Amino acid sequence: MMQLLAADASPFVRKVRMMLIETGQGDDVEIINVATTALAPSSQVSAANPVKKIPTLVRPDAPSLYDSRVITRFLDDRAQAGLYPEARLWETLTLEATADAIMEAAVLIVYEARLRPLDKQDKDWTDAQWGKISGGLDALNTRWISHLSGPLDMAQIAVACALGYLDFRHDARGWRAGRGALDDWFAVFAARESFAATVPVG
Repeated sequence: MMQLLAADASPFVRKVRMMLIETGQGDDVEIINVATTALAPSSQVSAANPVKKIPTLVRPDAPSLYDSRVITRFLDDRAQAGLYPEARLWETLTLEATADAIMEAAVLIVYEARLRPLDKQDKDWTDAQWGKISGGLDALNTRWISHLSGPLDMAQIAVACALGYLDFRHDARGWRAGRGALDDWFAVFAARESFAATVPVG
């Protein structure tokens, strides 16, 4: 059986877990929760992934896969699920990349606060990360809202994970202000079983 090296709080892990549920592959992958950080990666992750990051998909008969977009493309192909539809592939990939960039910047803000000493934390750098998030959110609220409202694809799952992570770690920043269309979309999407089943804890 394949194993997913994971941590509940990671939005990138959540992407993969939601995808497994949406494509009916949940029973094919064992979720292995690991204690790992950027400064202290777990030995299990380090052994499976040379860049020491989660999620990592360990396959019994082939090399491990890493980076959430690689894993989800593999799983989509495995299930022939069509979450990367050929007719709008480049839009789907670009929108997924936008969501991933939001998640990456949001995680880096958390790292800055948790992993660096208080006297070495850089507010300008943190503000710059939030600037990236704001730009991505504005794009989602305007140019991408019609795509988000279309048939389910991997981009929509990624965006939901990004917004869920902002609620989880950065709720005080109020990402919804001025982005009513995106807020409305998220309220509907968040009712999906796969989203409710992967809510992070802690």
